Amino acid sequence: MKTLIEQGAEAKIFKENNLIIKERIPKDYRLKELDEKIRKQRTKREISILNKALEIIPVPKITKNETFFIEMEFIDGLKLSENLDKFDNKKRKEVCKLIGKQVALLHNKDIIHGDLTTSNMILKNTELYFIDFGLSFIDIKPEHKAVDLHLLRQALESKHHTHYESSFKEVIKSYKEYSNNSEQILSRLELVEKRGRYKNKQ
Repeated sequence: MKTLIEQGAEAKIFKENNLIIKERIPKDYRLKELDEKIRKQRTKREISILNKALEIIPVPKITKNETFFIEMEFIDGLKLSENLDKFDNKKRKEVCKLIGKQVALLHNKDIIHGDLTTSNMILKNTELYFIDFGLSFIDIKPEHKAVDLHLLRQALESKHHTHYESSFKEVIKSYKEYSNNSEQILSRLELVEKRGRYKNKQ
């Protein structure tokens, strides 16, 4: 039985047996031809990045795809947004180190996730799966990689406020260990965060 489990601005997410089906939905405010072109391009890009990421870190395997939809395996694990705060300190730090490592490995291959939140991370046994690559793209610039880390920091601060500083510290420590360009990216992260603070003061 096909069940709608989530609906965002871009897509509907269905679960059917042990599969997830992501269908990009039409936008009535766009011309039909343009809308179909955009949805097709974004679906194609997501498929390409998922396949590339699969060689680097745990992500859902694609089982089938068509013009506007992707069918992939359902990852039956713990969504970090609901569970990170329930872990004891040791496990939480281990998971945060894993986050840092996997973000670094993606960035080493110039994959920008674009939506690094704990809602898009699932812990299954000892493996941490990153999901929802709908906003992902390929880019070599340190700026985009820094913004990825900035979004992750914001997600930890808003969703996991109690432990967010120690959690992000573990992420960055691990990121430095596995990144092939951490100095430049983390220097850029400081600038990104200064810009954010400046905007908030205005």
